[in-house]
Amino acid sequence: MSSKALRIHLAPGTVVTVRSSMKAFMGYSLTPDLLSGLRHSGSAALTSMFIASAKSITEMVHPTSRDASSSTKPYFVAYPHQYHFMLDEPEKCQQEKAFLVIVIPVAAWNRRARDAIRKTWGGETVVLGKVVSRFFLLGRVHVDNGSTLPQEELRRESQEHHDLLQADFLDSYYNLTLKTMVMLEWLTARCPGASYAMKTDSDMFVNVHNLVNMLLTAPKHAYMTGRVVRYGAVLREPTSKWFLPEEVFSESHYPPYAMGLGYVFSMDLSQKLIGASRHVEAICIEDVYLGLCLRYLGINLTDPPDYNLFSTWLPFASTRCHWAHVITTILENSEQLLDAWRDFQSMQSC
Repeated sequence: MSSKALRIHLAPGTVVTVRSSMKAFMGYSLTPDLLSGLRHSGSAALTSMFIASAKSITEMVHPTSRDASSSTKPYFVAYPHQYHFMLDEPEKCQQEKAFLVIVIPVAAWNRRARDAIRKTWGGETVVLGKVVSRFFLLGRVHVDNGSTLPQEELRRESQEHHDLLQADFLDSYYNLTLKTMVMLEWLTARCPGASYAMKTDSDMFVNVHNLVNMLLTAPKHAYMTGRVVRYGAVLREPTSKWFLPEEVFSESHYPPYAMGLGYVFSMDLSQKLIGASRHVEAICIEDVYLGLCLRYLGINLTDPPDYNLFSTWLPFASTRCHWAHVITTILENSEQLLDAWRDFQSMQSC
């Protein structure tokens, strides 16, 4: 291989080419040491973590299921497509007779985030008399030498906690739509008896009590709520992580959608959204894509009883009472979640 180029094979048909002439790659400055380290690294996990934590990609070819011009390919994802589970909990949802199923997409390498959630809000399994089941959804990361993140470590974690779902798609930021659609397929197949499901990110505080309390009086069909965005402008600045060119989406504003930080839906929507995906081309912005599918279905999003229940920011001077009045709040890291949970648990009245 030329010393001026490094080809990283992320998945079959998906290759990132890093050239020494590039100034940056995936949000990192491309120094000679970094380029050399990526090329010669003997640590598959280290290289995988570098790729999995990427926020932008300089040059990437995404496999797609439909024809697209070379300029628009990176904005579409390979769905519909038959993905398979490498780790699964096929019976747990029905055995527990879950009322609510919470699924947290998380990078395979991020054990710290999973453990923090298990120790905090993810440990709440019966709330207001309703069973809550919680699972982590992972993808797979491939690197140049064909190896992956240590799969045996994930198997041991799965055997210990019985809460990992891992499918054989590339685990990357640009495949969050795939993760979401695979989640919907899994919910349809494994949790037909549940009433509701929630998708939330791994850096969120979740007040499960408030969530279940809201759902006790929520519609049971054709229902989705969260931080609902209406008249959201399509970003045309190429440097934005959420950039979409007009060739991909010609409208100036998106249809209403629930922000991907955390949204809740009635279980019947899983199958409906999968059906709509056969008619709505899958783009890489997952929450917007679900909004497009809902528009195709003619289903309106429901605003939560209080707009601030799904908080997109953490107050500068957050108090213990803040945690009592929300359903979700975005955090900076797992340590902050542990601190917030201690505050929440020690709260006596608000």
